[in-house]
Amino acid sequence: MSYFGGLGGFILLVRRSLTQHALSTLVTVISVALASGLVMSVFSIKTQTYNAFTGGPVGFDAVLGARGSQLQLVLNTVFHLETSPGNIPWMMYQTIQKDPNVELAVPYAVGDNYRGFRIVGVTDKIFSDFEYQKGRRFQVKPGGQFFNPERREAVIGSFVAQKTGLDVGSKFNPYHGLIFDEKMRHAEEYEVVGVLEPTNSPSDRLIWVPIEWFYRTTGHVLRGKGEIYEPEPGEEIPDEHKEVSAVMLKLKNPQSGFILDQIINKQGKVATLAWPIGRVMAELFDKIGWVNRILSVVAYLVVFIAAGSILASIYNTINERRREFAILRALGARKKHRFLYDCPGGSLHCGTGVGMWICRLCGYPERSGYRRKSPDRCGVGRFRVSSRTPIDTCGNDYSWGSCRTNPRVKGLFNRCGHESRPDLVKLLV
Repeated sequence: MSYFGGLGGFILLVRRSLTQHALSTLVTVISVALASGLVMSVFSIKTQTYNAFTGGPVGFDAVLGARGSQLQLVLNTVFHLETSPGNIPWMMYQTIQKDPNVELAVPYAVGDNYRGFRIVGVTDKIFSDFEYQKGRRFQVKPGGQFFNPERREAVIGSFVAQKTGLDVGSKFNPYHGLIFDEKMRHAEEYEVVGVLEPTNSPSDRLIWVPIEWFYRTTGHVLRGKGEIYEPEPGEEIPDEHKEVSAVMLKLKNPQSGFILDQIINKQGKVATLAWPIGRVMAELFDKIGWVNRILSVVAYLVVFIAAGSILASIYNTINERRREFAILRALGARKKHRFLYDCPGGSLHCGTGVGMWICRLCGYPERSGYRRKSPDRCGVGRFRVSSRTPIDTCGNDYSWGSCRTNPRVKGLFNRCGHESRPDLVKLLV
């Protein structure tokens, strides 16, 4: 028969132990939870941000734009976070579109917004030929459709519809610039004809309009030939006057990127080809990697402090229970029983019994086959723990039955102060 009186007695011991140290247990659990949450948050945010910018659903392989920074070009056209580095002539778009290395070319024209959400002038190829993920194209929600290039219509992203309240049939006026300013309102009015299904990409935050009508917005001037040209209502805009902010490219194979990079970036001086998009963004994270390292150090420091508080709490708890452990040894408890008695509290602190083992190895080892003197204040003699009845060095029997009648054990209870701990004596004797 177990000295615990079965599983119920063991659970009762553990519950009493946790109740006596409720405050320290609660504080330790909260500190561990905060430390673990901070570490997981730091690494999760780092990983998710890196994956979103370097391997998220972009759909394009490269971006062709004005001469300048590749990073700025990618941030402006792919993630819509930066200002445009400049425009390139429409003729350059037509040339790159016919290049044998290019599978798909879609022109972008930016410069307007609606309540902070960017308006992008594009051709209808963005809906008919473009795949933002392999095998997946833009789809409109039921009741909507894609815009007609001959009309002043708009298709909005799901996030735009959620934040602005626009829906199919709604009308709005664009505002000049990339930052919302009520004083910069255009007179032209667009009608929403479709709301895109969520794509979990930057496209959810965009408003798509026909590029031809984007050119004809009041206040927009074209400099495709280097001269200022303002479109007249009802007149066709000559191609030589048109210009675009960037051209999004889908290449036929990886070798095409090397070829175009050599022609445009290495040999040319007019435009910039940002390719591949993932590499450009990876270089950005390499430059700001010190920020992630600082956050990681802070997270590890918090974990270290929490671990120190756990070990201190466990050590103090065991130190307070030296008298209880002595009584358990006197009653014939084996090492595994005493460990199981104290392990649930440590497990609640740190999730496993690791802290308990470290604390025992550092201060309270009980190696099998060795004898150890018990705490002096308890007055217990020298015991050898074995799988049989515990015997002290003088040959006295301290089995479960003899513990109730042996005068030496009764004296032990008196010296340990059992009168002030009736609950302990009731549980153990």
